[in-house]
Amino acid sequence: MRLPLLLGAVLSATLAANGVAQAGAYCGAARYNCCPPAACQPTSCYTTCKIERQTCYRTVYDMVCEPQHYTYNRTVAETVWDEVQETCHRNVVETHYREQQYTVCRPVWETSCREERYTVRRPVWETCYRDCSFTVRRPVWETCERECRRVVCRPVVETVEQNRCRTVMRQVVETVDQERCYTVMKPVTTYRNVCEDRGCWKTETIQIPGPMMQQCVVDACGCPQIQMVQCPPRCVTRRVWCPNIVQRQVACTTYCPEVVRQSCPVQVCRYVPERVVEKCQVQVCRMVQEEIVEKVPYRTCRWVCETVTKKVPYRTCRWVCEERVCQVPVRTCRYVQETKTCQVPYCVTKQVPYTVCRRVARTVCKQVPVTCTRMVTRCVPRQEAYEVCRMVPVTVCCDPCAPCAQGACPTGQCGTPGAAPMPHDAGRPEPMPEPPPVDDTPSA
Repeated sequence: MRLPLLLGAVLSATLAANGVAQAGAYCGAARYNCCPPAACQPTSCYTTCKIERQTCYRTVYDMVCEPQHYTYNRTVAETVWDEVQETCHRNVVETHYREQQYTVCRPVWETSCREERYTVRRPVWETCYRDCSFTVRRPVWETCERECRRVVCRPVVETVEQNRCRTVMRQVVETVDQERCYTVMKPVTTYRNVCEDRGCWKTETIQIPGPMMQQCVVDACGCPQIQMVQCPPRCVTRRVWCPNIVQRQVACTTYCPEVVRQSCPVQVCRYVPERVVEKCQVQVCRMVQEEIVEKVPYRTCRWVCETVTKKVPYRTCRWVCEERVCQVPVRTCRYVQETKTCQVPYCVTKQVPYTVCRRVARTVCKQVPVTCTRMVTRCVPRQEAYEVCRMVPVTVCCDPCAPCAQGACPTGQCGTPGAAPMPHDAGRPEPMPEPPPVDDTPSA
């Protein structure tokens, strides 16, 4: 937008130097190559600027990141267990005995006898008899017989032949084909795909573009202008997990039940009823009546009175006094002091050494080669085309009425009374094109 204003200022200065005053006729606006409605102005020359475009090339450096593999030794700490023997002590309690003397009083018993006289009454028993008469009834038994008739049934056993019918179950064995079903487990192997991630950690460097900042620069025309300039990028290193999905087939064996039918001969035993007639001898018992006469003895009893005389003994008791002498033992006790020795137990604690084997952990550092990938930045030059615009001054001298006479007037009515005036921008030079926009996107 500054370029047209700059051109207008240059043109105004040029017209002022040439002494062309058309402010009153054109309302203060500069007009070129137009015909006034009343009469043509005198011939005048003016200087204008012509834009020339030129294509130039400049070298632009792009930052390119390339992966670079390098190997370094990483220190890995590994725990190693060592067997260490230590001597420890434990307390062992032992029982010891010591002799201890003590005095006791032992009782001594002495037995002595003394005489004691006492009077006792001794019973004296005497047996006497007295007469006792009483009457008794004595039973007298007599045996007699009487006839007893009775009818009895005497069993008579006879042997007779009889026909007996019975049903027996006869065994019949047949061979029959029987179908048996049993289930067997049949192995079936199938394969399925299993995805495994065998990736690894990689260190990559990311280039973060710098921020955009305003900077005053001078373009090819020598005009200062403010452009957005990108600051240098910065590199950040981070660890990225690089997945490596690998598919592999895994065999899976499953057991499927399968029904197997088998026909096998089986002996079947069945029982068939069969009627059998047999002749057998049977003993038949029949009762025959008979009259029997028996003599049955029986006893009769009769009572006879008798007088019995009996001497009944009886005992009488009388008491007789007697004097007796007895020896009564008397025990006396006296205490005798004695000294005794006993074993008194006591505990003694002592430390007994023993060996204990324990594991002690220690850390051992070792170097492990590790291959990593890093991004290395390098500059790649390339040629970039750009256009340069510059203003070339050009002097133009023309007759104001020549265009109207030659029919070059835009309306064709220049100089004609009552004709419409020419447009205000007729004969104006083309404006300069605006510069191409600046691409703020950082190059790859």
